[in-house]
Amino acid sequence: MSSYSFQAEVKQLLDIVIHSLYTDKEIFLRELISNASDASEKMRHIQLTEKNVQDGDLPLEIHVTADEKANEITIQDSGLGMTDEELKTYLGTIAHSGSKAFLEAIKQGGSKNENLIGQFGVGFYSVFMVAKEVKVYTRSWKPEAKACCWTSDGSGSYTIEEAPAQKRGTKIVISLKDENKDFSQKYTLTSTIKRYSSFVPFPIIFEGDKLNKVDALWLRSKADIKEEEYKEFYKFQANAYDEPRFWLHFSADAPLEIHALLYVPQENMERMGLGRMESSVALYCRKVLIDAEPKGLLPDWLRFLKGVVDSADLPLNISRETMQDSQLVQKLNRVLTKRFLKHLEETAQNKPDIYKSFWEQFSIFIKEGIVTDYSNREALAKLLRYESSMTEPGEQIGLADYVSRMKDGQKTIYYLSGSTREIAENSPYLEALKARNLEVLFLYDPADEFVMTHLSEFDGKKLISADSKDLELEDIEQKGEAMDADTLKQLKTWIADRLGKRVETVEAGKRLVDSPAAVLVSDSGLTPQMRRMLKAMGKGDENTADKIQFEINDRHPLVKNLSRLSKEQPEIANLLLEQIFENSRLAAGLLDDPREIVKRNYELFEKLSR
Repeated sequence: MSSYSFQAEVKQLLDIVIHSLYTDKEIFLRELISNASDASEKMRHIQLTEKNVQDGDLPLEIHVTADEKANEITIQDSGLGMTDEELKTYLGTIAHSGSKAFLEAIKQGGSKNENLIGQFGVGFYSVFMVAKEVKVYTRSWKPEAKACCWTSDGSGSYTIEEAPAQKRGTKIVISLKDENKDFSQKYTLTSTIKRYSSFVPFPIIFEGDKLNKVDALWLRSKADIKEEEYKEFYKFQANAYDEPRFWLHFSADAPLEIHALLYVPQENMERMGLGRMESSVALYCRKVLIDAEPKGLLPDWLRFLKGVVDSADLPLNISRETMQDSQLVQKLNRVLTKRFLKHLEETAQNKPDIYKSFWEQFSIFIKEGIVTDYSNREALAKLLRYESSMTEPGEQIGLADYVSRMKDGQKTIYYLSGSTREIAENSPYLEALKARNLEVLFLYDPADEFVMTHLSEFDGKKLISADSKDLELEDIEQKGEAMDADTLKQLKTWIADRLGKRVETVEAGKRLVDSPAAVLVSDSGLTPQMRRMLKAMGKGDENTADKIQFEINDRHPLVKNLSRLSKEQPEIANLLLEQIFENSRLAAGLLDDPREIVKRNYELFEKLSR
């Protein structure tokens, strides 16, 4: 037996590893199994280039055993193994890395092995977070090499001695500290391995059972994968019992090497009132789990997605727990987001029924993206779907569809908010646009107005609400005869005097056809529906809703009668004006309490019945 002291840097590393490097002790299992996988992958390569190999028929497997009574775990591989000198090099110093040296050798040979991960002599030390002693039994693939045993308690020294004959590979026997004895329990051990190492390319055997039964589907060719395999993988990865709505499986080499499998679930859990959904897209590096819930990998509005992203380009820190390069994470985010948006657009075009079903469940996330994600706003806008004044109930169109059938010279996309189609179709704000044969999108979701405000335009066309006072319309022939200029001026003055500060202006506009009057939004740009939303959220100004422009239809018989009554029966005229004004506010969604309308109705009826 020979005794050695760790290299000074290794002593420092051990102290960092044991006390502060890793946030979760269970990481040691991931590291040791990754190392075993690395050793097996190297052995597979050696078998292709070397004829004389120790135990050449030995299958490449990783065996894990546990002894609860002895408080021990054993992890054994049939990889390339190590000589006593290699033990000193890779476990006694930090400056050497078996995987790193092997990758360099492969690179010089003109090829690239995608299944190698990590730096062997670094991740290994994480075992001392849970171990009071570690024994490493190993035998190199070289036929002349002898078996040897490396032993250490991680305190600063280690021993190497010749070991009884054993087969090729490495066997690590871990004597656990008392406070970490739960790792020797079957459930804790197997569940941790399944969580981090389910896709290791070599069988992981525990008590005769293979733990990694699921294939790394995202690395396979799409042509070789059956639909049922995609569905089964979704159930495994998302821990779901239902089937996915649809999925995106893609690979990219530039600007980053990415393999991704992203699923859209059946249900929007937020819509069902079950709280905020959290991203379930796990991040892997060459099949090894890096982070089950990585922050920043996808924009927040894509939090409904589930699946896997694997990138061989990730520069990881020494613990593999976090990514050092935030710019690279942002690049991953951009690539994944743009590719998924493209997939949604293709689905909308080629499979409209599937997309319609998706829109019904997940439209709120697309709308959230338009409000919060400026860089992808244009692509997201193409995914919006609405009914319109020229579609059948239930039939939806996109903004591109709207633009494709705009009238010659039309520069504006018009929309109108209403809680239902019936309300929208009977709105006084629709009249002018309908009379000019202009299509109007119907917005039933209160959030849609925020979407349109943030979007502001699409394909160079402005988005304007039908109830905006900035609406510009061409002159058309209208029904009925307008008032003469003097009579209209007197009526407008009389109305302005009676309504006072409740209105900013009184105008006779050209937007009304069948309705006597309408109220328009003020210069703040907030529509009535937006005002109501803000007020419900406790953020609205109670006075701003009254700062409106009152537009009258001077061709309407009721308005002409109002003009006459203002001179002949001012008391009734006052009641009638109040009723017209409040009805207009009600139609605009600005009236919080309609009971006054009912009360005034009875008062008006009473006076007219005398």
